[in-house]
Amino acid sequence: MSAELTLTNFWSHAFAAALFLSLIIWRLHSGARLPAQRLMLAGFALTACWAWLAAIAPASPLPVFAETMRNLVWIGVLHSLSSGGEGERQHGVRWVYAAVAAVLGLQLVVDLLPMVLGAQAAGTTVAATSTILRITAAAGSLVLVHNLYGQAAPVSRAAIGTAMLALVVTWGYDLNLYTLFYLDPEAGRGLIDWRGAVISLTAPLFAVGAGQSDGWRMRLSRAATFQSLSLLAICGYFAVMTILATALRGTGWDWSRAVLVLVLSAMTLAAMVLLPSAKARAWAKVKLAMHLFEHRYDYRAEWLRFADTIGRSGANAPALGERLIKAFADIVDSPGGLLLVADENGVISEAAEWNWDGRPFAPDANDGPRWRELEKNPLILDIDALRHGSAEGGSGLPLPEWLAKDETAWAGVPLVHNDRLVGLVLLAAPGYRRSLDWEDFDLLKTAGRQAASSLAEAHGQQALSQAQRFDEFNRRFAFILHDVKNLVSQLSLVARNAERHADNPEFRADMVATLKSSVGKMNDLLARLSPQAGSRPMKPEAQPLRPILEAAIGAGNRGREVRLRGNQGLWAVADAAALEQAVTHLLHNAIDASAATQPVMIDVLADGAEVAVSVIDQGKGMTVDFIRNQLFQPFASTKDGGFGVGAFEARALVAAMGGRLAVQSRPGKGSRFTIRLPAPEPAAEPKRKRA
Repeated sequence: MSAELTLTNFWSHAFAAALFLSLIIWRLHSGARLPAQRLMLAGFALTACWAWLAAIAPASPLPVFAETMRNLVWIGVLHSLSSGGEGERQHGVRWVYAAVAAVLGLQLVVDLLPMVLGAQAAGTTVAATSTILRITAAAGSLVLVHNLYGQAAPVSRAAIGTAMLALVVTWGYDLNLYTLFYLDPEAGRGLIDWRGAVISLTAPLFAVGAGQSDGWRMRLSRAATFQSLSLLAICGYFAVMTILATALRGTGWDWSRAVLVLVLSAMTLAAMVLLPSAKARAWAKVKLAMHLFEHRYDYRAEWLRFADTIGRSGANAPALGERLIKAFADIVDSPGGLLLVADENGVISEAAEWNWDGRPFAPDANDGPRWRELEKNPLILDIDALRHGSAEGGSGLPLPEWLAKDETAWAGVPLVHNDRLVGLVLLAAPGYRRSLDWEDFDLLKTAGRQAASSLAEAHGQQALSQAQRFDEFNRRFAFILHDVKNLVSQLSLVARNAERHADNPEFRADMVATLKSSVGKMNDLLARLSPQAGSRPMKPEAQPLRPILEAAIGAGNRGREVRLRGNQGLWAVADAAALEQAVTHLLHNAIDASAATQPVMIDVLADGAEVAVSVIDQGKGMTVDFIRNQLFQPFASTKDGGFGVGAFEARALVAAMGGRLAVQSRPGKGSRFTIRLPAPEPAAEPKRKRA
């Protein structure tokens, strides 16, 4: 090598040694509590040692020995992180770690041969073997980095990302260096002197990663699998470089070395851009399946995974709704989804979500007809086709506004059990957004039947549990009737005695005390009961809202302040008795949730073709999970001794009148229950004015 290249080699490696020495001092001052942090500190030390030896004694066997030790320590860092905070580790990856460690162990033996036998005695065979081992170790290390980052949960990726990038740069440069050196030693020698500069560039990345190392308690994604795409890319790279080098050497051209360096740079740049891209990997998977296989899916593997995901049980297993969404998402490589269900009253709601980044479900007046039409014609929904007006977009139903404007949604899978639509799974678009084809339709439809059976079975178990609790309620009601009978007997006795002793002041005092006690006991009994909805048919008709709301306030205020606000002259299509009962239920809940000094508000507003009646409190509020999973379930109550049927019955009454009940709440901020009812037709305007 020339003097200029020797000078470049010295200063580049010396600068790298200084940078990593400063990293060691900084980390010693900050402390290293986790195993990965202590191993990282050892990696900094060995990197600094290797860089300094490469600067002062590049021809000595010591730098290559230090380099192997450095690689072993960095592999130890990856292994420590892959173990995860939960002790989980993939068995397939464990063999890769063992193989890379074995290669590095063999590399140490080869590195020691020149020290023991002498450089001349070791000969070119040892040098060639050492180069092949280093190529293999660098390739295996890159695969491990790719696998660790790919299987990490999103929260862990943010913490380890910069450190993993530094290792990719380190081993990526080594892979290219030793590959070129093996194919064309003269071309590889030029990269050796700049190796120190490249390692210097990794020092800031390691510094950022070390600063985030407190978050290196890895959480592995349960959906992660060992990715072999990187292995395929590396093997392809070796093949291309070998063929190209052989062909150029055969030509005898002087500029063959420049062509090799140009190709190397282009492939490195392409790898840095494409391999980290989830969209690029998804595109490659789709294209490979399309052109290399007769079918897109391995149906046996997909079905086994689908059944395993749905059937997963245990204390730490996700809820059935989340498992259903994930099972469908795994089939089409979707990142997330949403599950919609309809209750016995036909009210559609969001039952579960899994990694859903799109808009939340927003009910509208056409949900019922759309659901019934999908029940009659349960085709897989190609939402992209529906969004753009294609006639081949599944059932051809118009999309609701919230779904039409949300580009996240990509496919919809109806869950039909015994000709009844029990749910609809909306899937987010995969990394490579493609059109659905017949294989997608067939597999999703078949899986949908199995999922519908599981969901219907869960609903059946829930209904059975509710029926058992209704039996408990009926037994409790029998005890209350017994108490009522005792009160009636007591009041009857008072009434009989009053005929004879009404003029006695002491009797009158006792009678007043008895009446107060009886009233208190009856109020207590009423507080423990929820009036059952009558069997009479609903008769929704145009009604003035003010008399109904004032009656509800009179029956349900419990001596608390209730303010009626808004446009009190509005009319709505409703059943007066049912609306009064529903508002009374909501008032009771609002009063129970509020402090004694806080008033409860009832707002009346016109909203397009609907009239909104909102019951607002400033109480403790509710979580999203409670609203979704417990609020409208009978017997789910946050009050001691409560049966929790108030909100359940209120929603059933509103739905029977053709209305909707919506809830907005935040913990610590209070709640808003909004009853939406149809506004009267314009033809009813004269009648309203006369009234």
